[in-house]
Amino acid sequence: MTANSGCSAAEPPGLKTQRREIECLLQECELRAGESWYVVDRRWFEQWKEFVEKEDQNSSSFPGQIDNTELFEDLDSCHLKERLVENEDFVLVPAEAWHKLLAWYGMAEAQPPLERKVVDLPSTLKVEVYPVEIFLCLHSNMENVITAQFSRTDSICAIQRAMCEAFSVPPASECRLWMKSSDSSCERLRNVHVSVLDACLSSGMTVIMEMRNADGTWPSSRPQIMRNSGEEQDPYRGQPGVCGLTNLGNTCFMNSALQCLSNTPALTEYFLLNSYLDELNFTNPLGMKGEIAEAYADIIKQMWSGRHYSVVPRVFKTKVGHFASQFLGYQQHDSQELLSFLLDGLHEDLNRVKNKEYIELRDAAGRPDQEVAGEAWHNHRRRNDSVIVDTFHGLFKSTLVCPECHKVSVTFDPFCYLSVPLPVSKERVMEVFFVSLDPHAKPVQHRVVVPKAGKVTDLCAALSEMTDVPPTQMVVADVFNHRFYKIYTTEESLSCILDRDDIFVYELSVLEEQPEEPVLLALYLRERSHYRDYGSGSNSYGTTLFGHPLLLSVARSSCSREALYSLFLQRLARYVRTPDPSEELEEEEEEEDEEEEELYKSQTNGISDDEQEEAEPAGPSQTEPSHSDESPNSQSDSASTTEPPQDRPSHAPTSLEQGDAETSNGCQAEPAAAAGNAAGGNAAGGNAAGGNAAGGNAAGGNAAGGNAAGGNAAGGNAAGGADDMNACGDLGAATNTAGSSEPPAEQLQQQPCETTEEEKEEDKQEEACSPSPPANEQPAKRRACRKRRRSLFTIQAVNSTGTTERGMGEGGSAVSFSSQPYVAIDWDPDMKKRFYNENEAEKYVKHASMEVPQQQTTVQLQECIELFTTVETLEEENPWYCPVCKKHQLATKKLDLWSLPEVLIIHLKRFSYTKFTREKLDSVVDFPLRDLDFSGCLLRKTLSSDEPPSRYDLIAVSNHYGGLRDGHYTSYAQNKDNGQWYYFDDSKVTYATEDQIMTNAAYVLFYHRQDKMRRPTLPAPSASPAPSTQSANDITSCKDEDAGQAAAASCCVTMETD
Repeated sequence: MTANSGCSAAEPPGLKTQRREIECLLQECELRAGESWYVVDRRWFEQWKEFVEKEDQNSSSFPGQIDNTELFEDLDSCHLKERLVENEDFVLVPAEAWHKLLAWYGMAEAQPPLERKVVDLPSTLKVEVYPVEIFLCLHSNMENVITAQFSRTDSICAIQRAMCEAFSVPPASECRLWMKSSDSSCERLRNVHVSVLDACLSSGMTVIMEMRNADGTWPSSRPQIMRNSGEEQDPYRGQPGVCGLTNLGNTCFMNSALQCLSNTPALTEYFLLNSYLDELNFTNPLGMKGEIAEAYADIIKQMWSGRHYSVVPRVFKTKVGHFASQFLGYQQHDSQELLSFLLDGLHEDLNRVKNKEYIELRDAAGRPDQEVAGEAWHNHRRRNDSVIVDTFHGLFKSTLVCPECHKVSVTFDPFCYLSVPLPVSKERVMEVFFVSLDPHAKPVQHRVVVPKAGKVTDLCAALSEMTDVPPTQMVVADVFNHRFYKIYTTEESLSCILDRDDIFVYELSVLEEQPEEPVLLALYLRERSHYRDYGSGSNSYGTTLFGHPLLLSVARSSCSREALYSLFLQRLARYVRTPDPSEELEEEEEEEDEEEEELYKSQTNGISDDEQEEAEPAGPSQTEPSHSDESPNSQSDSASTTEPPQDRPSHAPTSLEQGDAETSNGCQAEPAAAAGNAAGGNAAGGNAAGGNAAGGNAAGGNAAGGNAAGGNAAGGNAAGGADDMNACGDLGAATNTAGSSEPPAEQLQQQPCETTEEEKEEDKQEEACSPSPPANEQPAKRRACRKRRRSLFTIQAVNSTGTTERGMGEGGSAVSFSSQPYVAIDWDPDMKKRFYNENEAEKYVKHASMEVPQQQTTVQLQECIELFTTVETLEEENPWYCPVCKKHQLATKKLDLWSLPEVLIIHLKRFSYTKFTREKLDSVVDFPLRDLDFSGCLLRKTLSSDEPPSRYDLIAVSNHYGGLRDGHYTSYAQNKDNGQWYYFDDSKVTYATEDQIMTNAAYVLFYHRQDKMRRPTLPAPSASPAPSTQSANDITSCKDEDAGQAAAASCCVTMETD
């Protein structure tokens, strides 16, 4: 029979049997997603039905071979015609029926079988007559495009296999696909396991395949100019893994964490062998859709290609910031925090558990620990199964005991790293400057040991042992920008004082036989400008703070201007020269006096308008004035070198009336007068000297201190001169001098020491409206001026920031006693130049305690681990709910190590935060590089033969140099291939030796269990440097990098530079 020519495989059964079998298959077969059906030309199928119905083998209706010619547009392409209709142009038969017809009748030559898949559309199952027709090409040759058809149920992986076969891609190549629509936008086909339908691929789209370059990069991620240039001109070949990471701007924390993870053998080999590709989890709601894992894989492959000096991790940084907003931008962060996020993100992106089941946890209820631990670990693996769990997860036992009913709750919890505390010292070392009463003595810098949780009284007591000055005669202040940032009370905590603050301790005089209460007077030094500030809308001169302020103890009755003038000259005697009798300091013309007087009447501020906004908030509110010999406390950023008064001074030759003291221009005189409060009382008498109470503040200005406690402190603002660096240090270098310029102004009542900024502003506005002195008083003042010698400086009442405000000292008083008194002595530039010795004022000496080297405390890593496993009581913010007491309890908690992972990460908690203190612990932790034995720390003392040992070797260290607010991160790591240690500092990599690794900067330690250690496959490199233009000492670091880092790198040989 001709029906079976060529293609028939067997003799067909009878026509009746054929009809029965095919009709039965057509009626019984249902559409099932993914099954194959075949398209058959309807005319041929109808002819076959007619042939078998006649049951005549010799009938003229014999259909012949299956022929679908009428369904094709042309036989060359075998494309189906558009808009064919089922049961009019073609019929669909199930695969079994098709194979029977094909066996009985064969297929016309040069015609492919029209196999079609059943697709599960959103509303129905349907045979896909028209499959998706897409264009395929390679990224390296986008001109060579082929066309292929794929079912909507085919996976993207099937397209990838078809492209590899069509374009003869080597089997070991790592590929990725891009989907390009007609609008030229490209989108990554990340999940190759989804179907074409789910990937939204439609006919007419283009799928582009790219292969990873030998250097680990992707062609699409490199600039076009780099792709077109001859990149093989000078190819770099280096040790894989010895590759820097470019700092993108405060990203050293990220680079340090990445280098440590990169040198973790198990994790790196997992990515280098492409094992991650089959385990990417794109559906995990807790994950990042595989993007973090892919970005990390790209970094690892580039670093371990051996073809880069350094890699720019910009894409990785962007991905991290996208999924963890705290890492957006370019602020400094914690490397351990990034490490925690990265390990958790990699775990969720690579979690082999696609659907996490709900597991109800059970309490131990007295069961053996072995049973409870095994159950807990099994439950953990039922929901968490990834390379991160395999490599980094361990198990510890948590025991909670209720303090009331003694209920014991035991749970076993997994951990990814151990955060171990460091033993915290209960003492701290402080460096302070002591200013004695002797006006000719330079300030002395001391180093004292005080309780970390102590008070200012403890600081005074410690300093008293070195100076033999009673603590009650000391006052502590923080000097910043030539003013008192804060004056501390004796009961304030030392935690308020930071290590970088410049703290001055002033010796106060004891006022003997004085029935009244002494006043603690704060003294500032200001220099007037040569020119008036016409731009500010007033005739005032601007002033600038300079030098170091003073604290003096004076009697309330001794606050007249003449007495204060004499006292200040005595206290400043070391660096203010007293005029010789031959030097002419007589008053000048009467017109100048009047002009000067008018100037000060109109002056409202001690600083110019531009500077006032900065200076006002600079000084925080002061502590309340203490009216006893107790010393208030303060923070200081500059070291002052004031000198204490010696003998009680005689009153100034003539009293200074308000307005008759001119601002002395050009004095550099050393006020011979600090002798005032040495023995006991001295002070300038009275309120304002010399009358005109209505508030006339002429050139001499009203203002001397007010009531404050504590007697006069030692000298003013002397601090080591720049030219005296041998015996004395330069105090000026230790002080903050920024932003201290302020124009003088008068008539300001002193602000209370604890007023708010708003109150200060209101007072300032009110006092600005105070009336000027009556005109009829001014001639008398001028007449008085002509009869006396010109003073070196004038005295003004100011507020805590050194600003003179309108209304200060009104009513005839020189000092306002309603608040902490501050006064300023204003120098004319010419007088300051002649009589004030700036070099001498800046000098200071160092006490023997400063020469004693500070011993670096060293703690053993074992001590830190023991602290981790000690019993502690829960904090009030984190109570435990007791199921027996039915309430929250501050239970005791104890952690014990049960099982340890292959790679153990130990985080040293160097940053200590409490309610009262914030500090970084710089203790050296002595950690072993080899044979770290945890057998004594594990709760399970007896290990079975099949359980791993507990000895570890160090493989990487993340370092932090600097303090709390800023710093720099680097890392040490051992290359898994050659066993050599390297020092990674952003884009620079150098050789390192084992004796360099243990420093006080070690922050995160990576240990590898010995039974999983791989032997190096390459010999260790020689000591000769690799090709590089940098010397061994050319390791750069951030501004706050510790000196120890530079020392650690000094003997390294530079391997790579960017």
